[in-house]
Amino acid sequence: MRAILDVLLLVLDLYVWVIIASAIFSWLYAFNVVNPRNQVVSMIGQALYSLTEPLLRPIRNVLPAIGGLDLSPIVLLLGVFLAQNVIIRYVYPHVF
Repeated sequence: MRAILDVLLLVLDLYVWVIIASAIFSWLYAFNVVNPRNQVVSMIGQALYSLTEPLLRPIRNVLPAIGGLDLSPIVLLLGVFLAQNVIIRYVYPHVF
């Protein structure tokens, strides 16, 4: 059980970095810092989009954009941090 929870916590940690990378990539794309016609850039953007969009879309449907700012990645990060804390504090078997 402990090994499964360790893997799950590792996956959640990696997903935090994917969310951050997706947000940074979207800023770089919006401000024309990266060339969207470059095949490598396009592949990275598509991968980040396909990894994050299934969880961000429902949040965007509920949470309106505030002044053009998309706050859904922050809400998703808070949800991931909450899930990690619940796993660590209540599910993870502690050795006494």
